[in-house]
Amino acid sequence: MLIRDMLEVDLDMVCKIEEETFSDPWSKTSFLKSISDANNHYLVAIIDSKLVGYCGYYGVSGEGYIYNVAVDKDYRRQGIGYQMLVELIKKAEARGITALTLEVRQSNMAAIHLYKRLGFSQEGIRKDFYTKPIEDAIIMWRNPIQ
Repeated sequence: MLIRDMLEVDLDMVCKIEEETFSDPWSKTSFLKSISDANNHYLVAIIDSKLVGYCGYYGVSGEGYIYNVAVDKDYRRQGIGYQMLVELIKKAEARGITALTLEVRQSNMAAIHLYKRLGFSQEGIRKDFYTKPIEDAIIMWRNPIQ
């Protein structure tokens, strides 16, 4: 597996995975804007020349907010998300990011387990944060990331 920076050429496949994964997916324009911002860092995972996952964060004032983590449904449960996030954390640390945060659906036990494995802890709840369906979000932090 190759993990590399996300490029504009990746966006069609990224959006396909995004639409299959999330009930309120980001647009291609949103991704393009995000990967063009120097504060952000987005990665993709490639297996046999196929883009199979992506993740990224927005960095501000030494903290990173993880916006997107997704793996193609045919490639889940193979450690791809874990490997991408390990690399993303390394990239964040190299850029001076000292803490990372994210929200995750309260019912998404697989993701919660993954984030805990990576050293994130539950720090709060955002009531009705998600739509389609409405659901609370668990706020998780990894602080410090080292």
